[in-house]
Amino acid sequence: MGEPGYAQGGATGYTPPPAQPSYGDTAGPMTDEGHPDVEGTSVGQLIGDVTRDLSTLMRQELELAKAELKAEASKATEELKAEAGKAGKGAGMLGGAGFAGYMVALFLSYALWWGLENVMDAGWAALIVAVLWGIVAAVLYSMGRKALKTVDLKQLKQLNPKPERTVETLQQVPGALKPN
Repeated sequence: MGEPGYAQGGATGYTPPPAQPSYGDTAGPMTDEGHPDVEGTSVGQLIGDVTRDLSTLMRQELELAKAELKAEASKATEELKAEAGKAGKGAGMLGGAGFAGYMVALFLSYALWWGLENVMDAGWAALIVAVLWGIVAAVLYSMGRKALKTVDLKQLKQLNPKPERTVETLQQVPGALKPN
């Protein structure tokens, strides 16, 4: 089985650990007013029970906070990977456009040189190759720009790193400690 406090399903995968056995008799009979009947129980035993219960509560709250933060981090990681993939694809296409642009400059330089010096078929051939590289550069540039426009990091702003359930239950602790 897994680690105590974790389940296979649910929004955060957190389930409270099983209750520990009570060492005092405070979970037993109740008075007419609804309070535990502590008559005959020592003060030390009552303080020990309260200390143990607070310790258990704090451990459970810590486990809940860890589970919530883990779920949020997992969600953020998945979304970031998806957007990084889009950005990488667009950047790769822009890199290809840059290389194609370099080839355009190279072949246009050769074409101009050969065209002016020889005015022969070799120069015109270099010019045709340079024009083809120019077309490739324009296509890669437009595809890369289009891919980069689809990258949307606004979804990351919606992520909530605050463990909401833990904060909510911790706010209830002071009220539970006050006498009725």
